[in-house]
Amino acid sequence: MEKKLPGVFPATKKNGTVYYRSSITYKQKHISLGSYDTPSKAFGAYLEASSIIEKKSLSLNDYSIHRVLPFGKWVTLINFRDNNIYIATPIYLRQNYFEYFLSPEQVLKFDIDDLFYYSSRKIMQRGRHFFVADYGMQVNIANRYGIKNYAVQGRDYRFVNGDPCDFRYENIEIFNKYHGVIRKESKKGVKYVTKIHINGNYTVGTYVTDTEAAIAYNKAIDILKKAGVTKNFVPNYLEDLSPSVYADIYSKLHISSKILNYTVSD
Repeated sequence: MEKKLPGVFPATKKNGTVYYRSSITYKQKHISLGSYDTPSKAFGAYLEASSIIEKKSLSLNDYSIHRVLPFGKWVTLINFRDNNIYIATPIYLRQNYFEYFLSPEQVLKFDIDDLFYYSSRKIMQRGRHFFVADYGMQVNIANRYGIKNYAVQGRDYRFVNGDPCDFRYENIEIFNKYHGVIRKESKKGVKYVTKIHINGNYTVGTYVTDTEAAIAYNKAIDILKKAGVTKNFVPNYLEDLSPSVYADIYSKLHISSKILNYTVSD
């Protein structure tokens, strides 16, 4: 009879193939370590996990591709060992913030207020964008911080310390929070230019505040719809303005004659 290895449990797939699950119990928490094709690999995962939780000297810097456990599991176990909190996603808690490890080399930083959100969501990457799955949809995490999908770094927002992986709130400065609004700086001060895309970009006007510029974009949408433009524009929402104040600003805004005189045949 084959001797049972600690932390190793045989299982069978639907097609009859035998595989081996590995797990460990630490601080009364049962932790799955993954599935393996041989009992020796599953036992190796158990031994590696045991070393991680028993040896404070082992850190994330000791991980290599030659390890049995995946890197994400190293992060989970070391965080549990050091901070006494089990988190299923690859998060390591720091003082007042936490790190989310996409890989040993790529680490995202978040404020501790976001811990609940990311502790149950896997972050994925496509190009320069980071996503999570929310109700079956891929959601750009930058949207949580006021960064629109169309926003351009350096023009519409910036990371204060220059690190595009640092999503702590104090590190994100939004310049342009509204659709169609671009913040422009000159020797005379700051102005806000409103543009709208029809068949190419049209300038709606230049305004003193971003609020005026945002409302001008909405007014341009209304004008274009009356002219027969059927494009599905997304209007700006200004929750802090009362309807009367919004209407007063709306009525006084100057709109470019190119918008006022636009026809669908243009």
